[in-house]
Amino acid sequence: MKLYLLAAAAHALKAPTRRSLIAATGAALVAPLTGQPAVAANDELVDVYFGCGCFWHVQHEFVEAERKILGRKDKELTSRAGYAGGNNGKTQPCYHNLQGKNDYGKLGHAEVVGMKIPASKYEDFAREYFKLLGPDGSRPDQFGDRGPEYRNLIGVPGGKESPFVQSLLSATKKEGDKVDFAKGKGNDADLKALVWIMDTDQHPFWRGETYHQFHDGFARGENYPDAYNSLRDGLLEDTACPPF
Repeated sequence: MKLYLLAAAAHALKAPTRRSLIAATGAALVAPLTGQPAVAANDELVDVYFGCGCFWHVQHEFVEAERKILGRKDKELTSRAGYAGGNNGKTQPCYHNLQGKNDYGKLGHAEVVGMKIPASKYEDFAREYFKLLGPDGSRPDQFGDRGPEYRNLIGVPGGKESPFVQSLLSATKKEGDKVDFAKGKGNDADLKALVWIMDTDQHPFWRGETYHQFHDGFARGENYPDAYNSLRDGLLEDTACPPF
């Protein structure tokens, strides 16, 4: 697949509200599972993120990937729901709130999941990302959650010029070659079967509110075990964002 450089849409699409207001609810050490390949001590850990619609489901899938690929235990998990992709890199984004404070959509961000993983395992995690997409490149909520807040994003150090891009191309071919790629410039549009590649130096990850972490998915059947939901307890400091 060729890497296409596409210009961003002239006007961002306004995303419909997909949730009613939600009441707030209450450095990774790798310990490989039996049968999992060991991660070399000198394998660089890199900060990356993936976005594909609602971050609740995406976080769950990457938590499972951390367990499966890296053998991480509960307190070693790094996957966090948050925001990225806007052009205001100095303001903590917040979920939609009645005060209108730092609304992530108005700041041009999308919902993503950030994590810290070994560089050598990046392709494995990219494959998990592409498994989230349907045969035609549609994400699971393509016809529900729509708009720039739910667009497909991948963040890596260096963006389109990163050596990780070759791993992305290899991973997408192994998972059906379902999408095209474009250089993300920030505040980009929501386009089907297109993934924006972002430079994490220019478009960093911002962790979301604690009540969004380890949340049940939005779709039917995405009620995760209590043991998963309770991962947020005592693990995270909250942001300064309003709860509503």
